[in-house]
Amino acid sequence: MKDDIRILLLEDSGSDEELIRRALRRGGLWFQCKRVDNRSAFVQHLIKAPPDVILSDFALPGFGGMEALEIAQQKCPDVPFIFVTGTLGEELAIETLKQGATDYVLKHRLPRLVPSVQRALREARERAERKRAEARVRESHDQLRSLSVYLQYVREEERTTIAREVHDELGQALTGLKLQLVWLARRLPREDRELRQKAQTMSANIDEIIHAVQRIATALRPGILDTAGLVAAIEWQAHEFEVQTGIRCHVRNLIKDTAWDQDLSTAFFRIFQEALTNIVRHAAANRVEVRLAEQDGQVVLEVKDNGRGISEAEIRNSKSIGLLGMQERAALLGGEVTWQGRSRQGTVVRVRIPRRTGRRKASGLRVES
Repeated sequence: MKDDIRILLLEDSGSDEELIRRALRRGGLWFQCKRVDNRSAFVQHLIKAPPDVILSDFALPGFGGMEALEIAQQKCPDVPFIFVTGTLGEELAIETLKQGATDYVLKHRLPRLVPSVQRALREARERAERKRAEARVRESHDQLRSLSVYLQYVREEERTTIAREVHDELGQALTGLKLQLVWLARRLPREDRELRQKAQTMSANIDEIIHAVQRIATALRPGILDTAGLVAAIEWQAHEFEVQTGIRCHVRNLIKDTAWDQDLSTAFFRIFQEALTNIVRHAAANRVEVRLAEQDGQVVLEVKDNGRGISEAEIRNSKSIGLLGMQERAALLGGEVTWQGRSRQGTVVRVRIPRRTGRRKASGLRVES
C-alpha cells in the first residue's frame, strides 16, 4: 500500500480547495490534505506536523504568499513549496522562484499540479539523500581526523620513548663498555703495541657508536624541544641545518612567552623540519630566513628561502606527501599552512596555528589553561 503524501494547503477558498483535491486525485496521487487560511494555523501545522509538500495561494486576506514562503523556509526549509494561484505575472513568478519557491501552478492549468508535486517530492528526496551522504562523509572525515590526531600523538610518544631508551639505556651501556675498555687498556703490557693499538681502535669505535646513538635519539625527538621549548628547538634545528648543508639559516624570534601546549610546539617543529627538508631537496637555495611571531592570537612561523620558487602545480599536486603532511599537522590544531612562490625568487612558507597553553595528558587529551 502506498504511503499518503501529506499536503498542507494554504487557501482561503473552499471551492478552490475542492478543485485542487480533484486535480490531485485525477493525477493518481494518494494524499492527505489539510487546509489552513491564516498565519497562526499555518505556523502551528508547520511546527506540529511538517508536511511533505506545501501548496499555497499567493494572495490571502491579511497574509501574503511571500510571507508564507519565508515562514516555511525558516520552519521547514527542506519541504517543497508550490504556489497554486489564480494569476501571477512573469516577473513576480520569477521572483518567487528566486526567493526559494519550488514551482508555481496557475489555477486554470491545474493538470500541471500533479507533475509539479511529483517532481518537487523527487527532488526533495534526492536532496535529503545527498545531505545524508554528505553527513556520512563528514562523519567519516571527522573519524579519520580523530584517528590522525591519535596516530600523531602515539607516534610522537613512541619517538620520545624510543629516543629516551636509546639515549639512556644504549648510551649508558656504551659508556660503561668504554670505561671497562679504558680500565683494560691501562693494564695491557706496554711492550705489546699491537694489543694497545687494538684497544685504542676499539675505544674510537665505541666513541663513534655513542655519537651515532646521540644523533639517532636527537632525530627521533630532540630533547631540547621538551626541556627548552619551541624557540630553542627551532634555533638548534636551524644551526644543525646550516652545519649539515652549508645553507645559511637565520632565525628571528619575536615571541617572548613560549608556555605553549606541547602538541602545538611539536606541530610547529615537525612542520619546520619538513620545510627545511623541502628546501634541501627542491629549492636550490643558499639562504633561509626564519621568523617566529604572534599575531591576533595565532602563532605564526614563516620560512623564506631564495631558491627557485615553488609552483602552483607543485602546491596543488596531490602526490606532494610532504606538503599534505604539513597541512594536516596544522589543520589538526585548527591552523593552516600556505605557500607562496615566485620563479627564481624563492618560496615563503607560512604556518598559522591558534595559540594554546597547557600540557597534554598521558592519555592524549589536552589540559587547557
